[in-house]
Amino acid sequence: MESEWERLTLAFSRTSMFPFFDIAHYLVSVMAMKRQPGAAAEARKNPFSSWFTAMLHCFGGGILSCVLLGEPVLRFLANNTNILLASAIWYIIFFCPYDLVSQGYSFLPVEVLAAGMKEVTRTWKIVGGVTHADSYYKNGWIVMIAIGWARGAGGSIVTNFERLVKGDWKPEGDKWMKMSYAAKVTLLGSVIFTFQHTRHLAISRHNLMFLYTMFIVTTKITMMLTETPTVSFAPFEDMLSRMLFGWQQQFSPSGKKSETKSSFNGTGSSTSKPTADASDKMKKKHAKKTE
Repeated sequence: MESEWERLTLAFSRTSMFPFFDIAHYLVSVMAMKRQPGAAAEARKNPFSSWFTAMLHCFGGGILSCVLLGEPVLRFLANNTNILLASAIWYIIFFCPYDLVSQGYSFLPVEVLAAGMKEVTRTWKIVGGVTHADSYYKNGWIVMIAIGWARGAGGSIVTNFERLVKGDWKPEGDKWMKMSYAAKVTLLGSVIFTFQHTRHLAISRHNLMFLYTMFIVTTKITMMLTETPTVSFAPFEDMLSRMLFGWQQQFSPSGKKSETKSSFNGTGSSTSKPTADASDKMKKKHAKKTE
């Protein structure tokens, strides 16, 4: 018989993201877009541009994965239900009377709940990306990691491209090479689920989905309650950097040069002692002759 843990994790892995978790994802994504400077005024001035930007925020990961796999970029438009749902959320957030939706979302319990539910969708996107990439490239684990990462955290790259098209992109304003917390935790999840999919990690998928989701949800809620912008992976990154790239420091020529210099100084001092002793002896002999 299956244990209670197995039943719990299996039921969790079979949870449908539609509609409640998808609504939370769209709500958090569009609210993040609205909080950008000038977003509300842009929505009233150019509603289509604002709607298109909102769709990129909501479906950016899927669009980027389609680009990487050579699939039609507009494939996300084929899901009419999700497009209409995301469009409805965009409309009520930007054009609701008295800005009631934004004010209700600003209530901390609501914001924490929505952010936690959005993190649940991140797990499903990573798993879907890894599985979808495996159907194209069997056991191509680098491709699987890339597509899982793109689906889970590719929205920021797509929205940066959207700013470039609109003329709002500034090189000093983007830090693509400095990954955010979401990008780091998504990359970690993509690697873990890829290893599990290729059977290099001895754990069932539903158990891994449950454990990983609990980790990212707990971390996200903790960040929001403690008002910390990110969680530092510095200890892990430093340890990994030393393991992979720290060998040069251990065997650097600077240490050898210092050793050779010290040995050279030591031999020089030892050789100078006999010459000094010989000169003293010559002086004594010369003094005796003069006497």
